[in-house]
Amino acid sequence: MRAAVVVFPGSNCDRDLAVAFENAGAQVEMVWHKDTELPGGIDIVGIPGGFSYGDYLRCGAIAAQSPIVKSVKAHAERGGYVMGICNGFQVLTETGLLPGALLRNAGLKYICKTVGLKVETSNSDFTMGYNAGDIINIPIAHHDGNYFADPDTIARLQGEDRVAFTYTDNPNGAQADIAGILSENRRVLGMMPHPERAADAGHGGTDGVALFRALAGALTAA
Repeated sequence: MRAAVVVFPGSNCDRDLAVAFENAGAQVEMVWHKDTELPGGIDIVGIPGGFSYGDYLRCGAIAAQSPIVKSVKAHAERGGYVMGICNGFQVLTETGLLPGALLRNAGLKYICKTVGLKVETSNSDFTMGYNAGDIINIPIAHHDGNYFADPDTIARLQGEDRVAFTYTDNPNGAQADIAGILSENRRVLGMMPHPERAADAGHGGTDGVALFRALAGALTAA
């Protein structure tokens, strides 16, 4: 598996994501936001957490206009894999690669803690390392993680089995407790919690490891 991790001004989880990919057996290249093309032969693009462009204007909105994003969208549109975590999820909604938006947390406060997630589907290369219904513990760290979409979009996500994860105890007001969603072709994942921060026992938990290993296995076998 070959992975690219995009780095924006304000990214702060890019190295964590790269290490999680590497520990799953991937070759990783860091890609600067001003680059116009992804490296050749990339299987998956990771858009990391952080505060791209200081969250000015709207979280992820400026990053979505960066030169590299056209190449990321083209990669997704030809069937490539993309994973956006936290700020990366915000970027993916701003680009239109995933529906909905991430609003200010309902409590109007930044939240940083480990939360319980329910795996809603194992029917994706991201989540097949779990069983549907599993409860995993993954850290969150966000101020704007309140997932919002119109009722028809929520119903479509649920009806098409595209809700990847939900919160067991909703920390931010997200509609339908949504913590992560999949694209129509199930090759783009956006999630607010940080699985790359739960991929090393020394960091307090390893419930995120199965995501990276499953993805690596699927892409290696492809």
